Amino acid sequence: MRQIAFYGKGGIGKSTTSQNTIAALAEMGKRIMIVGCDPKADSTRLILHAKAQTSVMQLAGQRGSVEDLELEEVLVTGWRGIKCVESGGPEPGVGCAGRGVITAINFLEESGAYEDVDFVSYDVLGDVVCGGFAMPIREGKAQEIYIVTSGEMMAMYAANNIARGILKYAHSGGVRLGGLICNSRNVDREAKLIEALAARLGTQMIHFVPRDNQVQRAELRRLTVLEYSPDHPQAAEYRTLARKIAENRNFAIPTPLTMDELEELLLEYGILEGEDETIVGVTEAEEQAKVAAAV
Repeated sequence: MRQIAFYGKGGIGKSTTSQNTIAALAEMGKRIMIVGCDPKADSTRLILHAKAQTSVMQLAGQRGSVEDLELEEVLVTGWRGIKCVESGGPEPGVGCAGRGVITAINFLEESGAYEDVDFVSYDVLGDVVCGGFAMPIREGKAQEIYIVTSGEMMAMYAANNIARGILKYAHSGGVRLGGLICNSRNVDREAKLIEALAARLGTQMIHFVPRDNQVQRAELRRLTVLEYSPDHPQAAEYRTLARKIAENRNFAIPTPLTMDELEELLLEYGILEGEDETIVGVTEAEEQAKVAAAV
């Protein structure tokens, strides 16, 4: 059994990328369980064709304790036999969402949920600034981490921050970085930029996923692209990514960048080709002229 985890900045398309990739792995005949580690409980919606799955924390809150739950109540089978469970979390502004991840994973282990699967996939929210969301890394649950990013600065900042978390627990827990997945936002020189970031982190850009509106069309119907339009070129991209993950043996202990190094990398690759690479700022005289004109 291989335990993998998809991490990335909130809003980067991590859950969409992971579900389409998992769907492609299932097409290959792999037995898979998805463990959603996001309070929104949206890590399985495309597999189950549902708005949100009833989560471990939601049901435990109704029953009074997680010990009162049965595995069958929170583990649901979706498309191609993919097993789905969501950790869930508290109401916004109340309690610790990361604690839900810890509780859910412990419950799944004690209930025998990890039997008869080839892959366990954790879909984890945002950065590893919280111990709960870092559990798949720090407890040695996930052996392979795939970071979903783009050529945008904050997505790269989050990727670098996640690499710091992997480095922290790499020697004690054995977790490794399997690569960066570039979920394109059509940023200039994006592929080159993420390849350069991967090289600096000591890993690989395992795949570049082009931006295509077919993903949104499928999502509106709560479907993966592979189910909605299996012959579309975007479905082929996810199949390629799934194959690369299945065959991947390139696992690294990352070498995170400092903030200065990250900014230098962005300046080096983030400038539009053919433009002057000088950063043009507003001079004090120009600013005063604007103020005078406004008056």
